[in-house]
Amino acid sequence: MNYPVWDLTFGAGLLIAIVSVVHVFVSHFAVGGGLFLVLTEQKAYREQNTALLEWLKRHTRFFVLLTVVFGAMTGVGIWFTIGLIHPSGTSILIHSYVWGWAIEWVFFFLEITAALLYLYGWDRVDRKTHLWLGWIYFVAAFMSMVIINGIITFMLTSGKWIETHNFWHGFFNPTYFPSLFARFAFSLALAGIYALITGTFQKNSDLKATVIRWSVRWIVPAFVILPLFIYWYIGQLPAEVWASAQGKMPTATRYANLALIFAILTFVAALVTLIRPKKVPFIYSFVVLAFAFVTMWSFEFIRESIRKPYIIYDYMYVNSIFKQPVEGDGGFSVENIREKGVLKVARWAENRTVTEENKLAAGREIFRLECQTCHGISGYRGMKGILSQKKWSYSMILNRLGSLDKMVNGVMPPFAGTEAEKEALAAYLASLAPAGAAVAPEAAPAADGETVFQQFCSDCHEASPDDPLFVKLGQFGIDQIRYLITRLDSLNEDMPPFEGNEVQRDALAKWILEQTKEK
Repeated sequence: MNYPVWDLTFGAGLLIAIVSVVHVFVSHFAVGGGLFLVLTEQKAYREQNTALLEWLKRHTRFFVLLTVVFGAMTGVGIWFTIGLIHPSGTSILIHSYVWGWAIEWVFFFLEITAALLYLYGWDRVDRKTHLWLGWIYFVAAFMSMVIINGIITFMLTSGKWIETHNFWHGFFNPTYFPSLFARFAFSLALAGIYALITGTFQKNSDLKATVIRWSVRWIVPAFVILPLFIYWYIGQLPAEVWASAQGKMPTATRYANLALIFAILTFVAALVTLIRPKKVPFIYSFVVLAFAFVTMWSFEFIRESIRKPYIIYDYMYVNSIFKQPVEGDGGFSVENIREKGVLKVARWAENRTVTEENKLAAGREIFRLECQTCHGISGYRGMKGILSQKKWSYSMILNRLGSLDKMVNGVMPPFAGTEAEKEALAAYLASLAPAGAAVAPEAAPAADGETVFQQFCSDCHEASPDDPLFVKLGQFGIDQIRYLITRLDSLNEDMPPFEGNEVQRDALAKWILEQTKEK
């Protein structure tokens, strides 16, 4: 709202997800891999295994190149993308946790320095000093995770921070500890998985078998305890958040199922390597890596999907509008914008008022300010595709803009703006629909009740007897249901009017009654 943003046609959120998940998959290896290095070095000294020690030296080079070089690049990439796509949210994270970030950067500097010295120190410093360098690296990497985890989890479960704005209330939020333990467990698994990459590459079959057996001892226990931490994590989420994730738009539950499937595949694939560890092909290690990557990808998407419609839960919506007026919000709250208008409040807008002459241009600007964080015009989540599928008319779009926060389980922010601005946005969205896509209700063909429900009701309601719409209407007879469909606001003042014709209304009433009787 108060900064220009980078408009991406293929989905800004998708770009952040790609950069972030790749970075997370490497940065977690940086934590678990640090512990793996020192414990494996101690193991090699204890067993006097020179072959294992020589492999570890080569593995250290791979580790440093991947975590220090590529990991640092993708970390900067996250800051670059979120700063351009979510500047207001990024600003809050920086200002609220400036000392947290400063401490994390100190640990990150120590982490990089220790990693380079550990790599350089092979055969150049004594064993004790070299091991100390490894332990310093691991502690620094782990502390980086400790700090970043507090800020990341704050965005989903802000806790008492909303009332107090206290650093520690936001940092040690409800999901802090389950998330930290889950991420550390996964980092240990990644240490073993990445070791499979370099371990299966070895020509010495005895060494190969030793590395694989040792790697699996990191992967399997981590995946045994990981579900416990995930279950703990889900239990700390606000009840309404997880309930919405299982409703009309169950993105989170779909990814939860995906995470479970690929976690099991990773676990089983790791165990399979123990059958003939000397014969495990190099390419097989990448299969295990791919399974683990999808597991991590799914978990991160769960976290992001259940946070919607917020970028900071219960505080700032994903389009950078504050839920409630707060000190220093610059007037970018829903209440103030509805009073003054989004075009007047926004600092970067060409049209400050809506007229008949600039209606479409103003609507395009309102779309950019309030919608384009999640929706493009075409492509990924593109409105052209959505409107072509929904076949909404201008009036249907206008009515739905009045209850955006009730649609698809409340994953969209409410519309903030004046009535004229709402009409301008509706006109612009209607102009995006392909010619002939919107069908006037009176011209629509007669349809069965389920089809009518899908067209007019399914954006907010589920086709289930337990849905509030069915619960309320199910206590009446067919004539009363038919009448109440024309007076939906009597059931809920936020419900838009029914825009179908009489034939469609009658079909819908009959179908709703049938569903409630089946219960």
